[in-house]
Amino acid sequence: MKHKEKKEEQTKKVKKSVKKDGKLSEELEKLKTENAELKDTLLRKVAEFENYKRRTDNEQANLLKYTGEHIIISLLPVIDDFERSLKHIKDAKDINTVYDGLKIVFDKLIKTLNEQGISKIEAVGKEFDVDYHEAIMQRKEEGAKPHTVLEEIETGYLYKDRVIRHSKVIVSEDITEETVAENNDSKTNNEEKEN
Repeated sequence: MKHKEKKEEQTKKVKKSVKKDGKLSEELEKLKTENAELKDTLLRKVAEFENYKRRTDNEQANLLKYTGEHIIISLLPVIDDFERSLKHIKDAKDINTVYDGLKIVFDKLIKTLNEQGISKIEAVGKEFDVDYHEAIMQRKEEGAKPHTVLEEIETGYLYKDRVIRHSKVIVSEDITEETVAENNDSKTNNEEKEN
């Protein structure tokens, strides 16, 4: 009897073990399937991200490549006006007519640039400012405050709030008592030489 009970007990253990193994096998298969699905999803997401990255890089490259396109498009009518003016300039008999025509085209160009955020830097009569002006020469000028822009050699321009070209200017020197005395001495010396 004991032997029979042991056998039955062993059989029960084996059956439990087989059931357990069956459940483990099912669970293992389920996990393998889930793993494969997750791996597939991950690969798809990686591929989608790579495509997105490539598209974004292309868009940025095109944006940089064609960034000035809208400005160029707005300048094309002005170029057309210059071409028309050049065609008819040879036939013009009155220089004032030519001047008036070119002035109209120039004004249209300045208006177009202003619409794009490009403006001239006003310099003459203003105090010298290194942020906007580049002094190429200093000149003594009586009646002018020291460090005042006397003359503009080349116009400077702003693009929105950024300087894209500094104005090249001539600036008044600081006339001190020494400089006045030097000027008087040199005038006296010149007068003595002439006499």
